Amino acid sequence: MQAAEGQAPDNSRNYRVGLIVPSSNTTMETEIPAMLRAREQVLPERFSFHSSRMRMKSVTREELAAMDRDSDRCALELSDARVDAMGYACLVAIMSMGLGYHRESQRRLHEVTVGNGLPAPVITSAGALVEGLQALGAKRVSIIAPYMKPLTRMVIDYIENEGIEVIDSVSLEIHDNLAVGARDPKAPAELWKQLNTKGADAIVASACVQMPSLASVPLIEAASGLPVVSSAVCTTYALLKSLGLERRAPNAGTLLSGRY
Repeated sequence: MQAAEGQAPDNSRNYRVGLIVPSSNTTMETEIPAMLRAREQVLPERFSFHSSRMRMKSVTREELAAMDRDSDRCALELSDARVDAMGYACLVAIMSMGLGYHRESQRRLHEVTVGNGLPAPVITSAGALVEGLQALGAKRVSIIAPYMKPLTRMVIDYIENEGIEVIDSVSLEIHDNLAVGARDPKAPAELWKQLNTKGADAIVASACVQMPSLASVPLIEAASGLPVVSSAVCTTYALLKSLGLERRAPNAGTLLSGRY
């Protein structure tokens, strides 16, 4: 369509983003679109969001394993929509399946899309958190997590297996996933003060895509002087990278500043 006289031509491209979502997750479809909508205010690309859900109500190893088995169906359904990239948003589900499992999950789900004749890159929030911290050059981090302490320990082991030391953590010990999603997104801006951050290279404001934290990321950065990420911020970073786009979104912290 020709631009009206006096208006700049629209050079934007529309990207379809597939979201593989736990059935009780209420945050992925708000925070990730919020970051990309904010990005649309400063960059030309446009995004639409398309979800497929896996059953999960309580954050237990048993429910997480059952949910992960359902992710193949979700990838197949989303590939029917010819999405440009997919994000699997349950960090702890991936991490509960064994060290380094995000690589296997991403490979398998991508192969599902290839088998459907509609190939799309697939990223996971677990792999994205590791990738985001590595992009920042972070070797030592402190994290906030909503999980019961044994699950937080599993997350710490997973991150440390990727070469990043976790020097301290806060576990909120909430097993009900809806309760996690109902938390105040500015709560991490106070919780981080409980962390030992001496010697840390970065802070993880939420090691869970379901726990809202986007509003806290710039507040913690301003107060701590450290780069701050969340699972949702890192997932957005990885989605943009998989699409070959500039990794920039306003008010989402250092990782999405466009410098990485």
